Amino acid sequence: MSEKRYIQVYTGNGKGKTTAAIGQAIRAAGDGLKTLFVMLMKNYPYNEISALKRYEDLITLKQYGDDDFVLKKQPPSEKDKATIKQALAFAHEAMLSKSYDIIILDEVCVASYFKLLTPGDLLPLLNKKPDNVELILTGRYCPREWLDKADLVTEMTEVKHYYTQGVMARKGFES
Repeated sequence: MSEKRYIQVYTGNGKGKTTAAIGQAIRAAGDGLKTLFVMLMKNYPYNEISALKRYEDLITLKQYGDDDFVLKKQPPSEKDKATIKQALAFAHEAMLSKSYDIIILDEVCVASYFKLLTPGDLLPLLNKKPDNVELILTGRYCPREWLDKADLVTEMTEVKHYYTQGVMARKGFES
């Protein structure tokens, strides 16, 4: 017998959205559940990538796209948009394949904010989510349409952060 699974969103301007999703994937791995972790707009060798590879028998990591256009303060290219749409198509197919218990779309909310996809682009995936798959969306600026579809929404709120005092991303903590 399989339990019903849900749609979760981790959003807000505070630290910890991706970390929460990773924690969920590791917790699930402890119970033998398989996770597909689709990382969008992150091609830097973040330490969480190394950590997730330690669980590669139960957590599959796929990276799509980067955030160069953001750093250059330019709109995304058509290639950037096509890469994210390819990621969504891959995740949609994987979700329906019965190969994974959890699908995590890391930074999908940010991808929508930067117009790499529209809120409507994700609705088919949200609407067709089978009961036996948990779907987790992360990132700032989650569109209202996705929040409305979610069963659990956690908003990370920054109360205080040492970044405002000039402390840059530290290895093992923010990168």
